[in-house]
Amino acid sequence: MTIRLRAHHLLCLLTYVGKGYSPAFTVNYDAIAERLSRGEDILLVSGPDDVCAPLLDGPEPHCRNDSVIERDRLAARDVGDLLARPIEPGVRLDLDAAILARLRQAFSVGGVRKACGGCEWNELCGAIAAGGFAETKVRQSIVPR
Repeated sequence: MTIRLRAHHLLCLLTYVGKGYSPAFTVNYDAIAERLSRGEDILLVSGPDDVCAPLLDGPEPHCRNDSVIERDRLAARDVGDLLARPIEPGVRLDLDAAILARLRQAFSVGGVRKACGGCEWNELCGAIAAGGFAETKVRQSIVPR
């Protein structure tokens, strides 16, 4: 199977430790993290994705806000520059251990964090990066498909 992700969730998955907006959100994200750790590929999408799914039934989900769309734009630019490849809707990405390590290293030094400005999780994610990404749900030792 393929996991549908919007661009800024390429950053969020780096520090995901099981905290989220609701119990349904974290159960869903835990399953996505496990699938990523098993080596499932990613299809980049525009707008709400598989991570957003549990939030879409709520009143006025933030997943459609202009600020979130801007986060996607900034993340796509930074991740694309880092990986030297386009990060845009329709692109498939295999998140292997080497790419995950590059993303985490760049995230830890602020190289791909412009999209994180104004995010309510920014402080937590910074602390997780400073702690060496311990306890994160997407594992470094991604199993190849």
